[in-house]
Amino acid sequence: MKLTEERMYRASLEKDSSFEGIYWMAVKTTGIFCRPTCTARKPKRENVEFFTNTEKAIENGYRPCKICRPLEKLNETPQYIQDLLDELQQHESLKIKDADLLKRNIEPVTIRRWFLKNHGMTFQVFQREFRMNQAFKKIKNGESIIEVAMESGYESLSGFNERFKDIIGTTPKNTGRQKIIDLKRIETPLGPMFACACEEGICLLEFTDRKNIDLQLARLSKAMNAEIIQGENKHFKQLEEELSEYFERKRTQFDVPLYITGTDFQKKVWQLLQEIPAGETRTYKQQSGFLGNPKAVRAVGTANGINKIAIIIPCHRVIGSDGELVGYAGGIWRKQKLLELEGAILF
Repeated sequence: MKLTEERMYRASLEKDSSFEGIYWMAVKTTGIFCRPTCTARKPKRENVEFFTNTEKAIENGYRPCKICRPLEKLNETPQYIQDLLDELQQHESLKIKDADLLKRNIEPVTIRRWFLKNHGMTFQVFQREFRMNQAFKKIKNGESIIEVAMESGYESLSGFNERFKDIIGTTPKNTGRQKIIDLKRIETPLGPMFACACEEGICLLEFTDRKNIDLQLARLSKAMNAEIIQGENKHFKQLEEELSEYFERKRTQFDVPLYITGTDFQKKVWQLLQEIPAGETRTYKQQSGFLGNPKAVRAVGTANGINKIAIIIPCHRVIGSDGELVGYAGGIWRKQKLLELEGAILF
């Protein structure tokens, strides 16, 4: 996918996020370089040049913009927020209040805005979901409801029961008939992703800014008849380790267990995707041919589009018949970067 400088300049004027990660624009008059979505005033066309990576921009004497911070990973979790998340994980009954944040020189309104933007809920609601996730698993494993309530920081059993039902969807006594799906936001070099897991394995892995991510989560919840709750899962550690190895070019196949939901046809399409070797691509027409139905191109494309486990089920390895990088809900720029990483294309 070759881009002209005119197209890149127009994308910067429009602050087009679909070009994030594909190029960086450097301004000759100021000596800085920016993301395509930078909100700073745009320079004249004759005063800019473009680079395909930040290293080249720096080598040519440009420094990173302080407004869009092009050296940071896209939507990366700030370290002070990651520290809060780690602390919650280590101390199950911990409740971090606004006063506690202020003692750490953290503005509560900043935390609130970040969690609303990245999790769709406030930090206080996030904490309650996280605690109830842990409480659910303890009760499911046979621990006393009263003891779990106390460990979760509740002095009143009735208060615990009410909050538990609000979040989990059932009372503590009925946990045996209820299922939950653990949800965690994880970092990658191409931006943060939402990972979902159940007892059997990973059931969703999507970029947080994926188109219709809320619809994907709703479909998963319905398919598994389970509530999706913020929390840890035994499969997340392996997933994060394998993703790290993948982006470091130390791994081409994944071993983390998967739990796949879909129709029989969709599962066949997704299984076929996993048979495409890293470093290779296929067209939608080729994929339909391998399925024994050369006319099923549109159906194959639709199944690819609703694949819920990105990267591991590599729908990014399927391209248009003319070689164009089309049809990737996580953004064409990510599709390009994944194929570059795997050596399937060179730019």
